[in-house]
Amino acid sequence: MRRVGAELPVAEGLAYGVGGQSLDVYRGGGLQEPLPVALLWHGRGADERDVLAPLASAVAAAGVLVLVPDWRPDAPDAGRSHLAESVAFARRNAARFGGDPERFVLAGWSLGAKAAIGVALNPDGLDGWRPTAVVGIAGGYGTAAPTTGAVPLDDLLGAGAPPPPTPVWLLHGTADTAVDVRQSRALRAALQRLGGRVTLVEADSDHAGVIMAEYDPASARCRPSTAAHARRAGARAARLVARAAGAGAQREDRMTV
Repeated sequence: MRRVGAELPVAEGLAYGVGGQSLDVYRGGGLQEPLPVALLWHGRGADERDVLAPLASAVAAAGVLVLVPDWRPDAPDAGRSHLAESVAFARRNAARFGGDPERFVLAGWSLGAKAAIGVALNPDGLDGWRPTAVVGIAGGYGTAAPTTGAVPLDDLLGAGAPPPPTPVWLLHGTADTAVDVRQSRALRAALQRLGGRVTLVEADSDHAGVIMAEYDPASARCRPSTAAHARRAGARAARLVARAAGAGAQREDRMTV
């Protein structure tokens, strides 16, 4: 186990699932247990849990147990089994890391956001299980989610569809050229029409900046960013996930998104 900063222990490279994929666990020190749990899914790049390290650290520091798994969207099943196995691991093991599996937020960025939102709108993807809240960061919702094989907006707008019981929290950068902010606006509008509980936060940043990152063409991967817009947007994303998890109820002034 290593530490991020003075008080944040991180257990790295824990194996989960039958394929032995890896995940990291972030836990804030000195906080009353049990902590709410957030499972955070990365985007389209295969096995890129490291891309979410800055965001995961910030969420954990707000009082959340955060698990970040690798998964492979290029797998034959589009990563569905990896995502399902990561949920099963988190639910089964959260308590031993100091978390409360009954307060479980499912969050994702980019393709991971679509995967997470898909679960909230179509629980058949995970055998009827739904998280207590779901967070979609810079996601697109008009094509099939890897968790369900269905299009989230189609699930939501199906004939006679009731509003989903799971609160939905969205964050999107207004300068996002990879996934247009109108994707999140459309999902919010559809949820509002059904009477669903939805919050959309728009940040002055781009697709990677909302997770405190920037795209590096040389490596074809995202890396941590120190740009002011990324620091601001990433901090808002972290507060959003923490608020969705119910962390910091006694520190409401610090949880404003």
